[in-house]
Parts: sequence; structure tokens; C-alpha cells
Amino acid sequence: MKKLTGKTALITGAGSGMGKAIALLFAFEDCKVVATDINSERLQLLHQEITGQGGDVTTLLCNMALEEDIERMVNTAVTTYGTLDILVNNAGIMDHFAPVAELENSMWEKVMNINVTGPMKAMRSAVKIFLAKGSGCIINIASIGGLQGARAGAAYTASKHALIGLTKNTGYLYAKAGIRCNAIAPGAINTNIGDTIDMRKITPLINDRIMSGMVLNAKTGEPIDIANAALFLATDDAGFINGAVITVDGGWTAY
Repeated sequence: MKKLTGKTALITGAGSGMGKAIALLFAFEDCKVVATDINSERLQLLHQEITGQGGDVTTLLCNMALEEDIERMVNTAVTTYGTLDILVNNAGIMDHFAPVAELENSMWEKVMNINVTGPMKAMRSAVKIFLAKGSGCIINIASIGGLQGARAGAAYTASKHALIGLTKNTGYLYAKAGIRCNAIAPGAINTNIGDTIDMRKITPLINDRIMSGMVLNAKTGEPIDIANAALFLATDDAGFINGAVITVDGGWTAY
């Protein structure tokens, strides 16, 4: 028997990188997948890949900054598959490494909306479903930037710290209701999140204070490394893990 037989998962940012790897792995483990992204071409390729392997997937365009999109993706999971068992908040963006003195309001608001407010709204909707059924699992893809202060700019760092706080609060408060909420804190992973960084905006301060520490990273991980951790957290094997942050960074933060 596959590890997620009979389960339905909603995965955001599933068109590429870690989200795609999670969607593919969950589908391989017999999970019904609702995959969302802002890129229709990537979703189409994902749909072809999963269905080509005999998996069950529904794809949906979704902007995590829009509440109506978030409500629609949760409703789609319920109307298509009858319920929702697993929510994976993976969608996120970077912030050009801007320190607080150089941080523009527009960047702060954009990063917070997509990295924190969107996941919160998805969690809010999912938890209502989980409470009615007496079980549910939330996996938030955070970052080692949510544990330390020198892996990104002020907005991204604050957003991932907030997501981890939201994870711990939710996991603790709803533990008696059969709901688990955990986070994964990836290190450097080979994804396209770098496309959201304008390297022309990297200032001398960032080169001096942050980039010098990047060389301490022994290696770059692959999306499947995060997908494997997400699969573990989604199964009963992790049934006593709640409100936790699993660091998956190849030992980078051990220094």
C-alpha cells in the first residue's frame, strides 16, 4: 500500500521546484493532488507528468496574494475530491536581499502577502475543514531564513520567521483536535526562486554582511530532498511531530 492512499493534498507553488517535487512524490504515493501556481504552462506540464504516471491531479491558477484565489483552491479540493487532508504552503518569493533602511513599502507588502498572509488564509480555511473531520496536516515550507538573520533581506527574513511562529501556534492550539502543523526550513535548494531576485539591487552592505557567509554552505540540495521531508511529515510516521521545524539544509546552519 502506498503511503498516502485515500488522502487529498493541496500544494501551492506546485509548478516548479520544491512544490513540483512534492506534488510528484505525493501523487506517486497515491495521493489525490490539487496543485496551484501562478504559471499556467508549468501547471500544464505538471498535469501531464502526473497523469502520465497514472496519478490523480487537478491544477489551478492561483495568486496567493488574492483571497478569492485562496478560497477557490480550497473549495476546489473539497468539491473535486470530497475533502482535504493535507495542506502544503510552498509558494513564496524573495526580496532582493534589501536591508531595512533600503526596503520599499511595495516589496515589504508583496513579500508579506505571499509568504505569510496567503498561507495564513489557506490555513484558516483548511483548519475549518480539519476541525469538522477531526484530523488534518499542514506543512509550511519556511526557510533557514526563518531561523537566522543572514540568509536574505529584511522582508523575506521577517516573513519566514512569521511563518514559523504561525506554524508553532497552530500546531499547539489545535493538537487536541487531531490537527498537526509543522514547517520545513530548507537551506540552499536548486529551484527557480532566484528568478524573483534582482541581483542588480545587491548592495555593498549585503555583499559584506551576507554573501560572505554563503561560502560556508557545503552543497546545494535538490527539490526531492524537501519533498522527502514533506512526505514524512504528511504520514502517520510523523504522528507525534507537531509544531516543529525540520531543518533540511545539508548542515549549513550547524556552523
